[in-house]
Amino acid sequence: MSTGLALFDFDGTISDRDSFLLFVRKNAGPLNFWLGMAMLGPRIGLFLLGRYPNQALKEDVLTRFLRGWDLERLRAAAELFARQTLPAILRPQALERLEWHQSRGDRIIVVTATPEAILAPWCAARGLEILGTELETDNGRLTGRIRGENCRGVAKVERIRRHCDPDRYAEIFAYGDTEGDRPMLAMADHPFYQPFTGQRG
Repeated sequence: MSTGLALFDFDGTISDRDSFLLFVRKNAGPLNFWLGMAMLGPRIGLFLLGRYPNQALKEDVLTRFLRGWDLERLRAAAELFARQTLPAILRPQALERLEWHQSRGDRIIVVTATPEAILAPWCAARGLEILGTELETDNGRLTGRIRGENCRGVAKVERIRRHCDPDRYAEIFAYGDTEGDRPMLAMADHPFYQPFTGQRG
């Protein structure tokens, strides 16, 4: 057996808002962002009614705002986002908990529906592993589609199990804040639901 394994959702758990949409808005500019979102309004409405898939809507946003980006542009934008924007939306209690796990020597993996490339620089700077939604590319450019499944729900568990063997760890901690995190929380000896927002389960 090894040390503990700590699994953290990012949006709403480590951060206090959706980092993917914030990244898109920062790079599109407020006017272009809201115009683009207005054009997607009917699909957003169907999504809110449960009649349009989460993954399809995410691909609509990717196609609208990031399709055609090369990987270097994405990497540079993600590094800037990590330095200039993310610090303002991080929950202090979540950061303290990350530090607590690091002090114990636990293996820490951020498991998020946000595209992995967007949060990779922030995670790398803190020595954290990341499993996120993977973006499809063609000749080094984003197609606007997701490779595989959006990293939420059961897909989070599947990604974790492909990445490591949870049975190797003496205890598993998991932190999340939405129904999309429930399967990951069910893996844990110590599940925490909305732990940094005054709610814990």
